[in-house]
Amino acid sequence: MMVPPVQVSPFIKMARYSALLAGILYGKTRCEYLKPIAEEDRRIEAEEKKKREELERIAKQLAEAEDSILK
Repeated sequence: MMVPPVQVSPFIKMARYSALLAGILYGKTRCEYLKPIAEEDRRIEAEEKKKREELERIAKQLAEAEDSILK
């Protein structure tokens, strides 16, 4: 058996929508603040990945050179 809906105070409605709006604005500003930091982290990670791949390539070439010299 369903209970009929309760009349909610206009003050409570206003407080809930105000909190919702404040949360949306906070999230937007926080995202704008963190976006450049994340881009910098991605750029640094890409540079480190290039260096790591270059070192792996050199190590592989050295390993192949040692194999060919020993054979």
